[in-house]
Amino acid sequence: MAAFPKLKSWQWIVLALVLVFVGDWLVQRPDAGARDINRELETRATAEMKAYPYPFHVFRVEGGTAVLSTPRNFDVPALNFIRVIHPEINVMNSNDPAFIAAEKDLAQRQMEARAIVLAHPGIKDVRWELDRHWLMSHGVDVPDKK
Repeated sequence: MAAFPKLKSWQWIVLALVLVFVGDWLVQRPDAGARDINRELETRATAEMKAYPYPFHVFRVEGGTAVLSTPRNFDVPALNFIRVIHPEINVMNSNDPAFIAAEKDLAQRQMEARAIVLAHPGIKDVRWELDRHWLMSHGVDVPDKK
């Protein structure tokens, strides 16, 4: 009698995919400092931030710097993000009052997230990093990392 049961090829594929998923999760999960700050982001956020469609979070802490997620940067402008969360807004018209309001709302949520993170003991600075996973999972084209 064999120590391991004989697996069919599709079972090996499923097993390999599960192992890859678990390995990826272990590599990408936030460190303990980031988890603490993320709990603070959830508890100290205003009602507007809690209702905002994008969940700001800390990816990791590097020394006294928290690496905070953002749905926009130079490679992925705010209009790509706003198009996802407000499909009714004409993002091609930068003078559209609804678009301007959506940009201001995003900026306010970012400032709020930054302030909460900076209030955490030991954090002296915030560095923004594009949330590639969130954007791609919502259909936004994200250029490869350089």
